[in-house]
Amino acid sequence: MEVREKMNEKIILIQIAALGYNFLVKNLKQEKLGLMEIKPLKGLFPALTCTVQATLRTAVLPSVHGIVGNGYFENKLLKPMFWEQSSRLIDGSRIWDNFRSRGGKVAQMFIQQSLGMDSDIFFSPAPVHKHHGGMILDCMSNPVSLNERLKKEIGSDFPLHSYWGPFASRKSGDWIIKAVKNVMLNEKPGFLFTYIPHLDYDLQRFGPDSKEALVALNIVMEYLEVLFTVAKEQGYKVLVFGDYSITPASHVIFPNKLLRAEGLLKTRNVRGMMYPNYYISPAFAAADHQIAHVYVFDPDKLSQVRALFEKMEGVDQVIDGKSGNSGIENKRSGEIVLIAKRGCWFDYRWWDDKKEAPEYASHVDIHNKPGYDPCELLKGRNPFKIRQDPGLIKGTHGRVDEDEPVFYASDIYLGNPESILELSRSIKNILESRGGN
Repeated sequence: MEVREKMNEKIILIQIAALGYNFLVKNLKQEKLGLMEIKPLKGLFPALTCTVQATLRTAVLPSVHGIVGNGYFENKLLKPMFWEQSSRLIDGSRIWDNFRSRGGKVAQMFIQQSLGMDSDIFFSPAPVHKHHGGMILDCMSNPVSLNERLKKEIGSDFPLHSYWGPFASRKSGDWIIKAVKNVMLNEKPGFLFTYIPHLDYDLQRFGPDSKEALVALNIVMEYLEVLFTVAKEQGYKVLVFGDYSITPASHVIFPNKLLRAEGLLKTRNVRGMMYPNYYISPAFAAADHQIAHVYVFDPDKLSQVRALFEKMEGVDQVIDGKSGNSGIENKRSGEIVLIAKRGCWFDYRWWDDKKEAPEYASHVDIHNKPGYDPCELLKGRNPFKIRQDPGLIKGTHGRVDEDEPVFYASDIYLGNPESILELSRSIKNILESRGGN
């Protein structure tokens, strides 16, 4: 009977954005979360949200599951695709497939690329963009009724403007914790995977050594205390992990400015605003924190493009995105992939004159911008616009260094995994032994 109960214990997997081992232990001043020992883990390359979440769900590298960053360039459409949400973008099976086949119930809450039929429950922000600007704030859920129930029982819509952008704050985290607690109490999934984004905001805005970062960490600890309490009451085992370490940022790299200056990135003039013209450009760089996928559309220009970036200040490595053993080689990767030096990160901009900035540059627009823009976290003088100075960003991530591990803590025996990939495989093994619930 005892063994059977253990086999059927529920599990909550909690991903904490931007929480590295060094930052946690230094500021927590202890090596335990509750009664759980904090252990270091080697990060996953590239150290980016979507990539880490995909590996956690598949137990394979990006070269296999295909999520090579927070976005990629769709070669046939000649269109950048950032923050797309279909679960079908992730190739391969899920670590919980056999668990579900035996009747186990799986929930994903606030996880990227979770919209689809690969879990029993999902919940994710899904605003509707209005034709003449603005948006209708809403979320998408399975079952469909979950969205309305959570809004009613929490007492408000999900605060999307507090989830990302210049007004990103604990308001979104507060709502997430209430929603996760509600699902644990009502749906009672046997495996629940969720995400706490709060720490990510101020570590990028102010850096990991700032007083704001410590305040943000304390808020995350509050959240964990709530979830630990609910987990104990509802019979859940807990596994907490950090997805990447944010390190100080001091130098911005502009790969697309270099490509444009060399005639390799062509632009289209729209009322004085310069938009990239992918259809006739030999190359384009999709910037993603400390990683940039460089798509070279003209094979004859590949050697030229590689040589340019090998000499560029701030670039640490130029690797092959289509072959090799980096773990990122995939059809969605750029022909070459750039890795920034410590303290450096890649910005998507291709213009110097502010008058040439595309319309989307001045506000939050994660789907139309052809690269990640942390300036979206910075308030502009106009409350409806963002600051457009990438030099103000103080924290970044994406590269993986041995002396900057991430962490995990759990009350489940996992067999001492040494990396995020091994952690995922350990979770898969545990779920393989679980009965359905």
